[in-house]
Amino acid sequence: MESYIVLRSSAGSRQSLKRASGGAANTTSIVTERLTQHAAAGLSRDPEVLAITRPMMTKLITPLPSAVGSSISGDAWGIFAVGAHQTSYTGAGVTIAVLDTGIDRSHPSFAGLNIKEQDFTGEGNGDLDGHGTHCAGTIFGQDVGGRRIGVARGIGQALIGKVLGQNGGSSEILFEGLQWAVRERANIISMSLGFDFPGAVEEKIQAGWPADLATSEALETYRGNLRLLDALMGMFKAQSAFNSAPLVIAAAGNESRRAINKDYKIAASLPAAAEGVLSVAAASVVGNLYGIADFSNSLPKLTAPGVDVVSAQPGGNLQAMSGTSMACPYVAGVAALWWQRLQEARAPNLALAVAAHLTANARNECFSPDLDASDFGYGMVTSP
Repeated sequence: MESYIVLRSSAGSRQSLKRASGGAANTTSIVTERLTQHAAAGLSRDPEVLAITRPMMTKLITPLPSAVGSSISGDAWGIFAVGAHQTSYTGAGVTIAVLDTGIDRSHPSFAGLNIKEQDFTGEGNGDLDGHGTHCAGTIFGQDVGGRRIGVARGIGQALIGKVLGQNGGSSEILFEGLQWAVRERANIISMSLGFDFPGAVEEKIQAGWPADLATSEALETYRGNLRLLDALMGMFKAQSAFNSAPLVIAAAGNESRRAINKDYKIAASLPAAAEGVLSVAAASVVGNLYGIADFSNSLPKLTAPGVDVVSAQPGGNLQAMSGTSMACPYVAGVAALWWQRLQEARAPNLALAVAAHLTANARNECFSPDLDASDFGYGMVTSP
């Protein structure tokens, strides 16, 4: 018997969607069950089962060290790149969830913020890696030593789901974190992590599987998790009509190698590749224009600053990192600004409306002329 993740629809009716919008119930449930392959195949034919798959390992989209370390002076350059310094919106009234390695809530950039933590790894709350703290600082961190690092400094409540531990995580844990964020009424969910397809292949090979069969088995698990994510995002989209669904944003990935060959570009990977998720590429500064980082995966929806990004480091300091992991929080922060603006304007279908405004207002004329939409998507995310 093996573990399977099962996504079920509890009702699927319009009335239950209305109840969910009032906070009474979710229309889906995700459970992990021990099943034989035969039983799993039978369960997949149940009309209430939207998707079923074996879990897959997840891992950090590991950031690259910055050549400047923490020596950059002044505000983070990304604040200016996304226009956050020119807007009157702060993200007030918006609830954001960060699914990552946790947070060092004692960091001065988070002073006064209402933070709710939930550990799904078994390691306990806190951040043993620093990745989650850095991402959170970019989204809503307060100024540190007179230096601005956060985009949406008016966010009052943050949900910190620890879904990655020192040994990584799994899609089972990630889906639990997504469910928790929805139950806690998150407006925006930010994820700077990826599904470990190479790791799944290597695990089978180490267990004695031939390489071709190991790859095929890992690919089927990858596809199954994609189907489940697509189904879950479809449920979110259906609930958006009742303003009960979150906007989900994810880093595109760091697997490309453009510096070796301009054609060595890998497309955005899971969870960023799922239907309805806003995938984010990483921008760099190239003279008076912006470029795309060597490592940044292609075919994103949006682009944001992702090289030499200064943000919070556990222990109270600041640190510069590079990666699409660093770009994703910029989009999450700008999304909070748009959410506030559209909420004040009483716009319907907020999650869809915010996504539409993010893509419609993205700038592409600011990129080097040798780049195109496959590199930067709709363009540089821009504040209202």
